[in-house]
Amino acid sequence: MGEANDNSSLGKENVAPPKIKLESFESLSNYGWALLYTPFRLLDRVAARSNDETELVDVKKRSQHEMKRTLSWWDLIWFGMGSVIGSGIFVLTGLEVRNTVGPAVVLSYVVSGISAMLSVFCYTEFAVEIPVAGGSFAYLRVELGEFVAFIASGNIILEYVIGGAAVSRSWTSYFATLCNQPSDKFVIIVNSFAKDYNKLDPIAVFVLAIICTFAVFSTKGSSRLNYIASIIHVIVLMFIIIVGLTKAKAENYSDFTPFGARGIFQSAAVLFFAYVGFDAVSTMAEETKNPGKDIPIGLIGSMTLTTFIYCMMGVTICLMQKYSNVDENAAFSVAFEAVGMKWAKYIVAFGALKGMTSVLLVGAVGQARYLTHIARTHLLPSWLARVNEKTKTPINATLVMFVATAIVAFFTSLDVLANLLSISTLFLFSLVAIALLVRRYCVRGVTSRFDVMKFVGFLFLILGSSVGCSIYWSQTNGWLGYTILAPIWFVGTLGIWFFVPLAKKPKIWGVPLVPFLPSASIGINIFLLGTLDKASFKRFGYWTGFLVVYYLLVGVHASYDIAKVEKERKKLEDKTQSKIDEENGVPLVIESNTKDENHTKEDF
Repeated sequence: MGEANDNSSLGKENVAPPKIKLESFESLSNYGWALLYTPFRLLDRVAARSNDETELVDVKKRSQHEMKRTLSWWDLIWFGMGSVIGSGIFVLTGLEVRNTVGPAVVLSYVVSGISAMLSVFCYTEFAVEIPVAGGSFAYLRVELGEFVAFIASGNIILEYVIGGAAVSRSWTSYFATLCNQPSDKFVIIVNSFAKDYNKLDPIAVFVLAIICTFAVFSTKGSSRLNYIASIIHVIVLMFIIIVGLTKAKAENYSDFTPFGARGIFQSAAVLFFAYVGFDAVSTMAEETKNPGKDIPIGLIGSMTLTTFIYCMMGVTICLMQKYSNVDENAAFSVAFEAVGMKWAKYIVAFGALKGMTSVLLVGAVGQARYLTHIARTHLLPSWLARVNEKTKTPINATLVMFVATAIVAFFTSLDVLANLLSISTLFLFSLVAIALLVRRYCVRGVTSRFDVMKFVGFLFLILGSSVGCSIYWSQTNGWLGYTILAPIWFVGTLGIWFFVPLAKKPKIWGVPLVPFLPSASIGINIFLLGTLDKASFKRFGYWTGFLVVYYLLVGVHASYDIAKVEKERKKLEDKTQSKIDEENGVPLVIESNTKDENHTKEDF
């Protein structure tokens, strides 16, 4: 545990670093020359990897002020519960039960819950070892390089925006139910606008504005509000499960899998969005008092409780109503009204509002920190990285995320948003699992070239078999292919375990059963990707294309300039240190040897 405290103390000096000038953007002429050298800079930066110390110290300093370490494992558990319970169970359950999976939604939640838990383990090790606001962006930047980190993180930011918009629109639906009105009562329809974008939701924007205000002024205050709201919310969920089961009808389970096995996995991929929140919780590691203790308890504990509650809620809704009668917008409120408990729908609606409020709050806090850390690397404008001196929160990043989410929430209907969820999250979680394997088995200066080649070969088998299973699932209803592909996955995983020596052990907390657990995470996440619809992949492709263009025109040049500045700074520090050593009477023989070594390096 002592090492956790060491990690926590890194970079405590609260001295604002000098403003960094990016040479490529100082003038139009400079930018023109930078574009000409894009291929060479791309070769230099595309696979450039950071390291733990850089993320913990140097990158953090670019925010000018430190974030306050105020969160404990108790805060993280409730942040974890608050971040996920509400987004899926109230927003998407009705939609999926009615159109995709039926009563077998409980199995969908089990599948997506297993996938999420595997990812939680991977995230936890990284968050303990690298407790910074960047979350997965920082982890991927250290292990897989800057380009992969930027593309993955750019996609997850868009998914955060879409997810926040979906939850805020569902908030309006449940609020209407609470007011004894139809779920679409407060939506303004403008016939002159395009279909699916003509149902304007001003209440969603108002709710997001209130949430943004809390997120801006205090992380600890947001935490207190969150766990009070989450406690009330859990009480309401227990009420829904217990009272709802008293109205259970076994005949509603007579057709358990009306859409077959395909519906179960397709729904699991969409409902995976319900577990997205824990990624936002990992971004709060920088504000955690003792990362080595608090993060494992907070993340794993909250995910275990959440999965159990989701499964019970899925069983309850399908026993109360026939799946074809479940309301798409406000499933649980309408279900209680349908079984003659009209009074209970107000309690359900109130609990749903509390849950979704917590989801939006944790999302606003986590997303802003994610954006902040990316901006610290100058891949995004540096003003997004600023931490306010008084509130100790990233105000600029919080406001930008609010504006983006509010615009999408105001115009876009829930069913369109639902189709765009999950793909970036599944893609990102697969990369984090790969990054964990790289961290354990491919350490610079330790792992031999031959061992790296073996690792890459076995990883290729894992990825190839996982992609194969995903494609096979999407193209055929047969099962024969899995008898070939699954053993290939197992051979790849066993090969890493048996033939590639472990190069690094975690200092504080580590994922158990490596490489099997991360490999399983890769397999199930990629498999679930294959169950998503074409619209999701189109959106993913368009947005990824935009991110690549942005990286080529802006990101790679900013990164190149920063790397150049850092090299010059380190050279200056080395010279300064040499002078200090000389003044302190370091023996001339040692100095001479050092000079000889330097000359030798320069000659080669």
